[in-house]
Amino acid sequence: MIVFSSEKLTEPGLWLQWDWGKGPLVPGPDGTPRVTLLFCAWLAWSRFRVVLPVWDRTLPTLIACLDAALRRAGGVPVYALTDNEKTVTVEHVAGVPVRHPEIVAVGRHYGMTVHTCVPYDPESKGGSESTVKIAKADLVPAEANLLEGYGSFAELARACREFCDTVNGRVHRETCAVPAQRLEAERARLHPVPGAPHTAALGTTRVVNTDQTIRFGSVRYSVPPGLAGAEVWVRADGDELVVVADLGALPLLPDWAVPGPCGLAEVARHRLSVPGNPRIDLAHYPDHPQQPDGTPRPPRVKAVTGAEAAFLALGDGAVAWLTEAAAAGASRVRAKMAEAVELAALAGTAAVDAALGTAALAGRFGDGDLLSIVGYQAAGHADGPATVANESYSAQPGTSAWAGFGTAPGTAS
Repeated sequence: MIVFSSEKLTEPGLWLQWDWGKGPLVPGPDGTPRVTLLFCAWLAWSRFRVVLPVWDRTLPTLIACLDAALRRAGGVPVYALTDNEKTVTVEHVAGVPVRHPEIVAVGRHYGMTVHTCVPYDPESKGGSESTVKIAKADLVPAEANLLEGYGSFAELARACREFCDTVNGRVHRETCAVPAQRLEAERARLHPVPGAPHTAALGTTRVVNTDQTIRFGSVRYSVPPGLAGAEVWVRADGDELVVVADLGALPLLPDWAVPGPCGLAEVARHRLSVPGNPRIDLAHYPDHPQQPDGTPRPPRVKAVTGAEAAFLALGDGAVAWLTEAAAAGASRVRAKMAEAVELAALAGTAAVDAALGTAALAGRFGDGDLLSIVGYQAAGHADGPATVANESYSAQPGTSAWAGFGTAPGTAS
């Protein structure tokens, strides 16, 4: 069968192309920087692009990406064109590509036929390669674009969505039209996207417990918030466990998800473990008393009464003072907060807030300490380092005078 270039057959609703590109380094689940991949797809007639970041290019990941791309486009074309990778073409017999049976089932599920380009013939798929080049140029940090690195996978996903909004919302060089506007016309020729995604290759299903964990191989693995009670798919990928969820089926989209049409998406990835050693990612529990690095999380300061609101309104110094004073077991905390509000009416809010910050840093929560610090800083001594109160700076008289007591004259050391 001869497959013509989708760029030359630009009939609406006919062709979708996809390809892969190397993405930027992003911290993985264990914090170690890992190379990501960019799944790049586009509709040949409207030039509507979809770019999705992923960790791998396995068959389950490909299925999830296709599902998400079709849902974002709002329809299914007749044909999909890509390279002859092992997830699509198992082998060639007498020059004829033998399709992967699972990808055939995926195409049947969505109502499209998957084709592959002619090997070593760039004319049969030039469009998706151009899409990859543009996406990498705008999303992968390099000396040419001066992009900063990504602190998390969610940041990269958000950047990809913003990139798609930008390129789909501006005039395309070839068509001299806006892809998003042409997509509205092309959708009349696209098939409806099935309500349920194709999930045969995504693994086994699990229901997320109320503690945000799923169980696989008698080991508990955590998932992000907002998935409790939802059904997810889990599979082992090498030495890792991959968790995939249908975000579009959730009653409420989680805060960490990228807004917009959603489908299958990877939500968690853990190192495989053995019974008795659960894999819990503290980043999945933003309200947990421990931070992701294991250190205690500072208490959330929230005013309940009017007096508390008046004190916290003084500024960040007031918040720091309350946090440190409570941790130090200071006495008469509420009374000293009221005194600080009264003092701010006389000396100024900025001066009192700065003094509260200094008191929190130096650990001075005694009666009269705040007034003393305000006066000291008002005299122009605010630039000096704060001295933390400890035994080295005690005002109590020492016992050095008694060091030679009971010894013969001249023998005291």
